[in-house]
Amino acid sequence: MGRTLAIVVAHPDDESYSTYGTVARHSEDPAFRLVVLHATDGEGGQIADGVPATPETLGAWRRQEDDNAWRALGRMPDRHDWLGLPDGGLHAVGVDVLRETIAAFLREERPDVVCTLGSDGVTGHPDHIAMSAATTEAFHLVRSEPGPGLQRLLHGGIPQSFFERGQQWLRERGKPVWEPTTTYHLRGAPDELFGIRTDSRPFADRALAAIKEHRSQRQVIYDPEGTDEEWKKVLSRETWIIAWPPKAPGQPMLADVFEGLE
Repeated sequence: MGRTLAIVVAHPDDESYSTYGTVARHSEDPAFRLVVLHATDGEGGQIADGVPATPETLGAWRRQEDDNAWRALGRMPDRHDWLGLPDGGLHAVGVDVLRETIAAFLREERPDVVCTLGSDGVTGHPDHIAMSAATTEAFHLVRSEPGPGLQRLLHGGIPQSFFERGQQWLRERGKPVWEPTTTYHLRGAPDELFGIRTDSRPFADRALAAIKEHRSQRQVIYDPEGTDEEWKKVLSRETWIIAWPPKAPGQPMLADVFEGLE
């Protein structure tokens, strides 16, 4: 039986901390299929110093960075769709429109596992929140139709205990901490919501190499002043809320996104 993982997110690099380790883990499995959908090109993002992109070229630049990242990880997607919707404008596009487009993608692929960011967007970004809602609705719509797949829906997030350790790390180094009630700032979710925690330490080198390919966003998605060893610690785990099926009381923590599936 094949194993298909669908990643459905708003911007290039939204998948970086939540899926690179998992993809690397399964990259040599001939039954593994990776399909990715990005709603925007990320043309509204920042441009790091020294990157020769402009506001007019940033979208194309970030698409290329995303391809470079998968290549550095060692596993290109088997299918990669770019919707080209406006960065920062997904709320205006509307959840209903996004849902139908995502549902069409899921119908064609019938993935076993669908993953997106959590309902809080992890950073409170309106695009993230819109994509989380639309992907969740599309998953349940397609799941209700005849056909295989769609066995698990995952919401990426940061356990509160891990978030607090990160805040302490920042304080000890005299760096600004995240303000969880402020849009575009990281935030944690209650630890008890999480149902999957992977050990990605064997793949941290590859994940870090991939993240570094997002050069235009390096001051946003990783601290360029941090050491590789510090950032590999951050990349040593991936955590997911199992949005569907509902987590049973006392259900043990899973160690892989495909664990326990038929």
